[in-house]
Amino acid sequence: MIKKIKVTNLSTFAASITPKLSQKNKKIAQSILENIKKNGDKALFQYEKKFGGANISSLRVTPSEIKSAYSLVSKSEIASIRQAKSRLSKTESVLKSLLKNKKIKSDGVTISKKFIPIPSVGCYVPGGLAKYPSSAVMSIIPAKIAGVKRIVVVSPPDKTGHIHPLTIVAADICGADEIYKTGGAQSIAALTFGTKSIKPVDKIVGPGGAFVTAAKSLIGNTTGIDMLAGPTELGIIADSSTNPQYVALDLISQAEHSVDTFCYCITTSEKLANSISVNISEILPKIKREKIVKSSLKNNGFIAVVKSKSDMFKLANLLSPEHLQIMTKNPESDSTKITTSGLVLLGNYTPSSASDYLLGSNHILPTNRFGKIRGPLSVFDFIKINTVVTSSKSGLSKISSSLDILTTSEELYNHYTAVKGRL
Repeated sequence: MIKKIKVTNLSTFAASITPKLSQKNKKIAQSILENIKKNGDKALFQYEKKFGGANISSLRVTPSEIKSAYSLVSKSEIASIRQAKSRLSKTESVLKSLLKNKKIKSDGVTISKKFIPIPSVGCYVPGGLAKYPSSAVMSIIPAKIAGVKRIVVVSPPDKTGHIHPLTIVAADICGADEIYKTGGAQSIAALTFGTKSIKPVDKIVGPGGAFVTAAKSLIGNTTGIDMLAGPTELGIIADSSTNPQYVALDLISQAEHSVDTFCYCITTSEKLANSISVNISEILPKIKREKIVKSSLKNNGFIAVVKSKSDMFKLANLLSPEHLQIMTKNPESDSTKITTSGLVLLGNYTPSSASDYLLGSNHILPTNRFGKIRGPLSVFDFIKINTVVTSSKSGLSKISSSLDILTTSEELYNHYTAVKGRL
């Protein structure tokens, strides 16, 4: 059911197998962005009806709806959300503590570096095929710890026009200031351009499906984004010591997100590859969400059998998966060969499914090979460096000669004139 592929040319294979952003999806997302920019709330209501079947008359979740949401979820669910919040908060607080304001003084020039929070952010919390209160935790908590003053949550409503109560509860527990019943590319447009109901934000974060990712890729000239985060990717590096059932279970766990997930294993052992395939086939008929998992693994999943151990690492680095599990005999030493994955998980007892909730790491991670340039969402995504420079007359005088040489070499003569006039 899942493809088994012998890979010899790593670069060619990686280029051919990696999912590409659909140009068709980008065109659709572009039209949605333009419609929301022009027609605001009216277009939002139309898209929620068209894509989700929801008839909604107001977008913002009211205080009474938030109160009602608490009555619709269990105490154990609330306790679990609070635990996820607590564990992630510890990690993000340690990161925040690293950011110390500094003053650098040199020859009459003082440069002040301050770490200040972004004024406002929009947190996209997926819905649709599943509910994701965990994504509310993962996006809101780093923003809150960073000190963001306005945190806006958007999430798709169901056919009745309501966001799942646990998502509302998670957003409220974590400190969201506003929650809106809208999802998909249309919600990204609303956060970018603003509507009568939703004021625009300075940055948009959070994972999403193909159209959310496409919309985020198109708004860079107007609003900041964290990364392209979705659909889900999981790579597993395995050797002859690996338990094939663990690999099968982990591939299935991430494939259940949606039919367009990208889940695979890289190994040197053809015997292991066969065992993983058999385990997947045996497990599938017994699980919930079988149709989604089967479609994803059949269309996008694979087990790559490569010639050598070094080829496993090379291929993993070329594919740059969102999650990379290393389930080998020596996972810690093997992890030193990995440089491009969004999150690396070591050993048999660090499954990506656990990291999605309670290990204390963030599950909002770079996809589409963005792992080459960044890691998980964190407090750093919600903070900017504010720089203030002060120079004295003597400080300006000390660099006058070099300024003359550099400005002349670039033929920007008036730059030096502006300095010379002060001396």
